Amino acid sequence: MARISEEMKQHNEQAIRAAMDRLLRGELRPGGRCDLKTLAAEAGVSRTGFYPKKDRAGKERPGPYQHLAEEFERRVRAKQEAGEITDPRDAQISRLKGEVSDLRTRVAQRNDTIAELTEFRTRAVSQLAAQHAEIQRLRKALDGAGNVRTLPLGGRSGPG
Repeated sequence: MARISEEMKQHNEQAIRAAMDRLLRGELRPGGRCDLKTLAAEAGVSRTGFYPKKDRAGKERPGPYQHLAEEFERRVRAKQEAGEITDPRDAQISRLKGEVSDLRTRVAQRNDTIAELTEFRTRAVSQLAAQHAEIQRLRKALDGAGNVRTLPLGGRSGPG
């Protein structure tokens, strides 16, 4: 990889800082996140500049913009700890988690209501069946008795 001039490095650092400020204000492109990948894309620099490098001897040295990546991650963490969510996806996830929790509570309440109503219906049908059986038993008892007459079912409205 070719070395960049000091002037180009300063220009890139300014672009990264400007992009960092935009992202931390929540100015994200659709599909963007508040992360290093989006920061690099917004600043127009290679993402590899944010990570440490190894030379031919295997010795690790910091990436040219690694200090900015650390600053960015520190600022993102500080905002999250303060309750400010800069990433709309994170805000959406938090909102959806709250909705899921509310929906689970509502489903549990509905399940309890359904169980109570099912029990009530079972008792009501059982009582109706018992009442019907008692009515049938009384009707049979009436039919068997010789001294009971059944009254006519309708027609007359009274003496007259």
